[in-house]
Amino acid sequence: MKLSKRHIAKTITWRFFGTLDTLLLSWFISEDFAVGSKIAVFELVTKMVLYYFHERVWFHSKIKSSNKRHILKTFSWRGIGTLDTMLLGWLVTGNPLTGLKIGAAEVITKMLLYFGHEKLWYQINYGLDQRIRRRRLNELKNEKEA
Repeated sequence: MKLSKRHIAKTITWRFFGTLDTLLLSWFISEDFAVGSKIAVFELVTKMVLYYFHERVWFHSKIKSSNKRHILKTFSWRGIGTLDTMLLGWLVTGNPLTGLKIGAAEVITKMLLYFGHEKLWYQINYGLDQRIRRRRLNELKNEKEA
């Protein structure tokens, strides 16, 4: 499988904000900084892997409308992310209710953060050099044929 520098960069930037959010929410809900830290550290690994593959799937999407695309990506990622957080919260604390509370709290915060992250990255051409070149060549080819 070919690695994409764009998807790797998006994964890293999103994970920074996502992990900080998880750390703060987990700490607040569990009232234990060590618990919040453990959940956040585990998430660094699980979420980066899950997010990278989520990006690869969405990269091939045919949805052109940016708002519709961002909203659908936000909800699909949030479903995956929330399940992961709930499971990690349960595993770290041993209490399924704590995992549910953390997952429920982050649904709102993470969706807002993720939507903003997507809107920002949609404006950035980083890692799209070949795609832009290909599109320009196709446009030139179409102009010559017309």
